[in-house]
Amino acid sequence: MNQTPRANRKHIVLYGKTNSGKSSIFNALLGQDVSIVSSVKGTTTDPIIKSMELIPFGPVVVIDTAGLDDKTELGELRIKQSLKMLQRADYALYIMDANDIDEMAYKKMADDFKKFNIAHSLVINKVDSITEEKVQALKEKYKEAVFVSVHDEDSITHLKNVLIDKLKSQETEKTILGDLVPYNGTVVLVIPLDSEAPKGRLILPQVQVIRDCLDHGIKSYVVRDTELEEALKDLKQIDLVITDSQIFKKVDSLVPEEIMLTSFSILFARYKGELDVFLEGISAIKNLSENAKILIAESCSHTSSHEDIGKVKIPSMLQKKLGKRLVFEFTAGHDFPEDLKQYDLIIHCGGCMMNEKAMKTRIKICQENHIKITNYGIVLAYLTGILDRSIKIFQKNNLN
Repeated sequence: MNQTPRANRKHIVLYGKTNSGKSSIFNALLGQDVSIVSSVKGTTTDPIIKSMELIPFGPVVVIDTAGLDDKTELGELRIKQSLKMLQRADYALYIMDANDIDEMAYKKMADDFKKFNIAHSLVINKVDSITEEKVQALKEKYKEAVFVSVHDEDSITHLKNVLIDKLKSQETEKTILGDLVPYNGTVVLVIPLDSEAPKGRLILPQVQVIRDCLDHGIKSYVVRDTELEEALKDLKQIDLVITDSQIFKKVDSLVPEEIMLTSFSILFARYKGELDVFLEGISAIKNLSENAKILIAESCSHTSSHEDIGKVKIPSMLQKKLGKRLVFEFTAGHDFPEDLKQYDLIIHCGGCMMNEKAMKTRIKICQENHIKITNYGIVLAYLTGILDRSIKIFQKNNLN
């Protein structure tokens, strides 16, 4: 994997009214013409998403959105799609045309940024089209704003530098395993190669865990479940075994009780979400009634099969465990229902294809609607009777 996955990149979203110059700034930031630029209002329809390297900060995702005052026939739908990007935004740029200073529109959007806990910068664009006297007056009024023109390369460079400084100030060093396993420690990764595994490669969570081990000087051993028993005999000291959730029970029976055990899904529940919230979500399972409605949420879209964890295994195991008929609905990718009150429980995947902000926003939406949310790996550990064991590594380090 030569590129940083989008899920691990900071997401920068551009907002503003139609013809404020969002697409021109989007193209200037990228250094290439990706968004169509036109004087015709409503040119940008669906959000345009592009990965780039913001040197020297690193890999980011930049998202161009439709104008927030789009009056075209499909304008309402376009605005709705634009606002949905708030769930994914780590940082926002609000673009205002120097010839159209609409303070009310900006304040309304600033309230949304605050609601979703998104830091932002006001960018006043097209300053080359107004007098110097007007520019100075705007600078007096909007002291924190960034003033740019896409025809002035220095102003775009200044905007990039502001972005870099703001993103750096947000940075916190996060690790998947570095605070759980000591330097020079040993972990065993158990990876089944079944029909769900992509041929010729590992899936993203497995790659990320291996990389985190390398970053923190942790020795990692990768084996299939069929070779696990022999691998355990070969190694003198093992700090942690990490398994794919679907073979939790089998791995639990093979790994001695004194060796810590968890799953990739539970690791990512802590890494990108809030493990305590997901664990609390398990309490809702015991109280599910006949015909209770459960949403199974995937962060990626893929073809399901008879082995699919979310669509097949979890529903089957849940109904068998409770002895009740349950109603399941499924979402994939970045689709997430606005009305959650119809559900009795949300069961989410590990979220490896989502950025941390998007995952935490979903958790916040569930909490605001008083709906319990939990995670694939935690549910499977609970249903197989090994939940206590699978979270012991976090309790030991007091890192729930």
